[in-house]
Amino acid sequence: MSLSRQRLGWNGVMLGGMRLNTFSERLHFQSPLYPDNLFGHLIATAVPGVEEWRDGVYRRTLRLPHGFGIAALRPFPDHVACTLELSDSRDSNTALDLCRFLLDLDTNPLTVDEALSEDPLLAPLVSAAPGRRVPRTTDGAEFAIRAVLGQQVSTKAARTHAARLVAAHGTPVGDLYLFPHSFDPATLAVPQSRRRTMAALLAALDEGLDLSPHADRSAARSWLSSLPGFGPWTVETILMRALGDPDAFLPTDLGIRVAAEALGLPTTPAALVRRSEAWRPWRSYVVQHLWATGDHEVNRIPA
Repeated sequence: MSLSRQRLGWNGVMLGGMRLNTFSERLHFQSPLYPDNLFGHLIATAVPGVEEWRDGVYRRTLRLPHGFGIAALRPFPDHVACTLELSDSRDSNTALDLCRFLLDLDTNPLTVDEALSEDPLLAPLVSAAPGRRVPRTTDGAEFAIRAVLGQQVSTKAARTHAARLVAAHGTPVGDLYLFPHSFDPATLAVPQSRRRTMAALLAALDEGLDLSPHADRSAARSWLSSLPGFGPWTVETILMRALGDPDAFLPTDLGIRVAAEALGLPTTPAALVRRSEAWRPWRSYVVQHLWATGDHEVNRIPA
């Protein structure tokens, strides 16, 4: 058994009229791990019906090669408790890998923190919250669709749009739903330009656009950038969250620019990009530190 996994056993459970395979496992990681923004972001942006936070546990559905499942994740100081309910036990390793990817558990935080601490403006942020991780996703196509729904709207509005989509087209999995990958963009209650953007994304996914953790990041970035309505913010957000790019950067993000100004960093996108060269290849982690300077619900786990 690897140090990253400690299996606690299999059982059967009835969920939504179907018997699922269920087992629990401890997901270990290299310390330190700062859970507040990691779980806080997933909780604050959770799509009702697909994800939930209940009694200190984050739950979400999984789309898997042989079926589907639900993952339940609870953070502890030395591990993350993971309970999986799967329609096919052959998906157990894939599901565990997705959960580790979601929580960025395979990153060595000491390497990242040491590199970012060399910048005197970032060093206090790293010292205050060592071991920050990048909250990711278990479903790249889902995240890209949600990113388009979230363009130029608040977190609350993005969740509302996504919840409506799930209610209309989601596939039931027990008490939750799989996020839909296929639907008619014309039915969305968004501007016509956003519908065109969504249609282009869905067509690209049908044509083979790979947004999985092991996808070619350069190819994905190029393909996404060619789609109408996909600016740098949307592209880099997808690369960071869906493909796990540790060096994605969001210089046009309002929260990043506000944080940059407060720290004495450049605030224009071009100047901030030039300044960010010193943070390569860990700029996705800088994004997390900069976002954390603001008072937003993504930065904390609800009491």
